[in-house]
Amino acid sequence: MARLRVGWPRQVFAQVLVVQLLITTGVLLLLTGLFLQPLRTQLDDQAEHEALAIAQTTAADPEIAAGLLSSTPDPAGPVQRQAERTRRATGALYVVVMDLRGIRWSHTDVRQVGHRVSTDPSTALHGRVVLEVDRGTLGTSARAKVPLRDGADRVIGAVSVGIAYSGVQERLLAALPGLLRYAGTALAVGAGAAFLVARVLRKRTHGVSVADIAALLSEREAMLHAVREGVIALDRHERVRLVNDEASRLLALKEGAEGRPLGEVLPPGRSRDVLTGQVTGRDLLTVRESRVLIANRMPTPDGGAVVTLRDRTEVELLGRELDSIKGLLDALRAQDHEHANRLHTVLGYLDLDMPERARDYVAGLTHARRASADSFAERVRNPMVSALLVGKAAIAAERGVSLRLSDRSQLPSRLVEVRDIVTVLGNLIDNALDVVGGRATRPAVEVEVFVEADTVVARVSDNGPGVPVELREAIFEEGWSTKESPHHRGRGLGLAMVRSLAERYGGTARIAARAGGGAVFTVTFPAIVTGPAARTQPAPAGAHRD
Repeated sequence: MARLRVGWPRQVFAQVLVVQLLITTGVLLLLTGLFLQPLRTQLDDQAEHEALAIAQTTAADPEIAAGLLSSTPDPAGPVQRQAERTRRATGALYVVVMDLRGIRWSHTDVRQVGHRVSTDPSTALHGRVVLEVDRGTLGTSARAKVPLRDGADRVIGAVSVGIAYSGVQERLLAALPGLLRYAGTALAVGAGAAFLVARVLRKRTHGVSVADIAALLSEREAMLHAVREGVIALDRHERVRLVNDEASRLLALKEGAEGRPLGEVLPPGRSRDVLTGQVTGRDLLTVRESRVLIANRMPTPDGGAVVTLRDRTEVELLGRELDSIKGLLDALRAQDHEHANRLHTVLGYLDLDMPERARDYVAGLTHARRASADSFAERVRNPMVSALLVGKAAIAAERGVSLRLSDRSQLPSRLVEVRDIVTVLGNLIDNALDVVGGRATRPAVEVEVFVEADTVVARVSDNGPGVPVELREAIFEEGWSTKESPHHRGRGLGLAMVRSLAERYGGTARIAARAGGGAVFTVTFPAIVTGPAARTQPAPAGAHRD
């Protein structure tokens, strides 16, 4: 037959309940013991003083002193009669009167009269009072001994009175039921409180054991630091409860962010608004420094929230490259049509037996194309930036937009982070081309890039409708756009990324009105040039030739 094994419970709430019950029981037993000991002492003291009062009353009786001086110890003598009368009247265990030799003149057991007392009477016979619990011929008793004096106040004997100690114990036992009732009530209240606490704890811990909780914590830490998504948890007071390595990297948080308010570790902006729930929705886009992030926020029952972050920077860049490639495909398609027309022209010259005209026609086309590319490369020495401008010029030409490089543009080849400059220029030129693409006459975009001290200044102007003054700050916020979002990426991130990249280097991104209509975007990149750099003065903001 299987034996029932009672062991220590594994669930946290059960462990807490058992521990609290044990503590409550132990405390009650301790308090009961601490209460009973003073109670016993108090009852002993009461019995001793009761015996003292009887002894003093007996010693003050003149008949007792007179009988002791005028008679001999006799079971039927006056001292025995008076002492027995007092004993019966007070309920004492015994009333013993003795002379200076310690010989009993009275006793409950008349056979003891005339015999010496069993305990030392010297203290009382020397005129001092004795209070004690001691064992005598009648058993244990609370006794009092007082001197017996004659009319001249001389000690002629002593009176010893005893209160049966069984009476003291009966009083103690009589007090126990009430004490136990109070202790039982306290134990019941403590057990109820322990059960309620355990029940709440069970709800909070979902009935798991201590070992399981430790394992879950270890697994949670391992999982948080292993996933490639950023995870940050906030409490209801917007303090960072936990943050994994990826979230610290994506949000550029410094060490020691846990336990601090989010406002202390993350500057104001859309990213903080998304994390705190001021901006709601699913798959929210936000920009933190040079990174494009997708955030999802899930509230928790305690009023906090858990936010997951995904890095979409590469996807966003690929989306922009896809837009550029799509634009290039459109441009190539248009160029294919134009190229076919030019081939037809060359074929016509050849059919008319005019080869010289055909040669001059082809040479002129080649020279114009090469001159445009050489013009960009001559003033913009960095090959990546130059290639960007050549490509954007081709796209602009196919859209019917005039894209030109300012005559004062000069850019050296030695740049620290040329990719960020390319990103900024690409975004600004794309926005400008989108804005002026719908103009009926002479749409134009001008690019100006130069170095002032060690700061690169990039300026893109267009002759579009311009930007109202009240919107010149809002257009740099994430999600702000007047254009429809393509399926492969979101809108409203380009200018936000431009400003974020500029501020990353300690620069600025501003917008102003262009003379004659349109807008001028100016972005600065301090301390981004290495080695000797060309120092040119910037052209006036908005300078543009149609």
